Order: sequence, then C-alpha cells, then structure tokens
Amino acid sequence: MIVKEDFLNKLRQFFGLNLYEVRIWTALLSRGVSTAGELSDIGDVPRSRTYDVLESLEKKGFVMMKLGKPIQYLAVEPKEVVERVKKSIKDDANKNIQKLKDLSNTDILTELTNLHTQGIEFVEPTDLSGSIRGRHNIYTHLETMVKKAEDSVTIVTTEKGLPRKTEALSHLFAKLAKKGVSIKIAAPVSEEDIGKMKDITKHAEVKNVENLDARFVVVDGKEVLFMVTDDEAIHPSYDVGVWINAPFFAGALESLTKTTVDK
Repeated sequence: MIVKEDFLNKLRQFFGLNLYEVRIWTALLSRGVSTAGELSDIGDVPRSRTYDVLESLEKKGFVMMKLGKPIQYLAVEPKEVVERVKKSIKDDANKNIQKLKDLSNTDILTELTNLHTQGIEFVEPTDLSGSIRGRHNIYTHLETMVKKAEDSVTIVTTEKGLPRKTEALSHLFAKLAKKGVSIKIAAPVSEEDIGKMKDITKHAEVKNVENLDARFVVVDGKEVLFMVTDDEAIHPSYDVGVWINAPFFAGALESLTKTTVDK
C-alpha cells in the first residue's frame, strides 16, 4: 500500500495521531481486517512497536480487536472515527476549562497575581510594551485591553477592519456601557451602514471618517495597540500589532483622534 506523505501529514494534523499511528490506521483501512504482523509490513512500522500502536488506536476508538486466534484487528468506519474524535476533543476541552475555573478558587492564582504585581513594580514604564504577531493574537490581546476599560475606548480602523473589530468586541460593549465607559469608533463607513449597526450604536458612537487611514485602539488614555501594516496588503497571520502602556502618548493620541473625528 502506497499512501502519500502529505496525506499522512494531514491525518496527523486533523486526528492528532503520530506517524506510526497513521501508517497502521491507513494500512488497516485498506485491508478492513488484518493481523499486527501484516499491518507492520504494509505500514512499514517496526514489529516491536506495532502492538503498542494498535493498543493506542484501540483506546482512541480507531480500531477494534477481533475475537479469536490469531488476533486480528477491525477498522472502525472513518465517519464514526470523526464523531469519536470530536467527542473526545470536547470532553478534554470541558475538563480543561473546569480545571481553569477551579483554579480561580485556589491560592495558586493569588500567588501568581502577587508575583506579577511585585514584578511590575520593578519595570520601567518604557519597558511596558511588546509586539504581537498574527491577527488572532492581536484580537485576543485587544479583547483583554478593552474589557478592563474604566473610562474610555477609542477605536480607529479601516472599512474592512470595522466588522472584524465589532464582531470581536461587541459582546463587551454592553458591559462597558453599563460601567459608564465611553466607546467611540471611527472608520470609513456610510451613514446607511451606520444605520444597520443598531446593536453597536446602542452602546458606542460610530463616526464616518474618510481622512484617517489608521488602525489603533486607545483604552483609558493609557494603553495603545496599533497595527503597523496595511490590512489590505497583508495576510492575517503576518499582521503585526504593537502594544504600549504609555499614558502620555496614549492621552495625546486620543485627544488628537477626537479633534480629527469631530471636525
């Protein structure tokens, strides 16, 4: 049996298997029923490892051991395998989420917080900065910034960036508005489009700005996250953001933005 390496690599990626596991699994799929020795030869896996690999696949729900002698193995239907893997991933995710929830009620988080607080005291204000690569990571950090806002959030973005940011942050806007946080969004957007953003405009002031080609967010006039690339010309995975905690610069940028937007 000849299976292309790129196909095996895709299986490893989607199903979380190692190389020996995908080789034995695909070998068994090609036979339906087979012995460990046959699968070792077909899949080009050392015989000393084949039984361990089959045991692992059995535990994961990819194969079944057939009753009788010699010992043979049956391949589970791929559609059923997909469902089993999905269930396993969900179960593992729920367990890990619960562990992290339980962590909030322990002294571990308190100790970690104390370590961070004490460490920050020794950091120069100019050192409170960092670069973030990848749009997913940028938006994760952006959400962290925005949900801690106490006074104001100013968002300046592009026409394409507007729906991305509102989708990522809209679930926070109502909570911030209840706290009295002022939310202002500036982007190239028509009055008609603004009218369609009823859920957003309930909690945020959205303005059409054609003459401000930039991508940045200012929170409480203290923190700034700005993107250094043109989102029209860059793949999301290569997007780069720079975060700085600099009240003097952030306050000036926020004031400048308000002046420009209100013109």
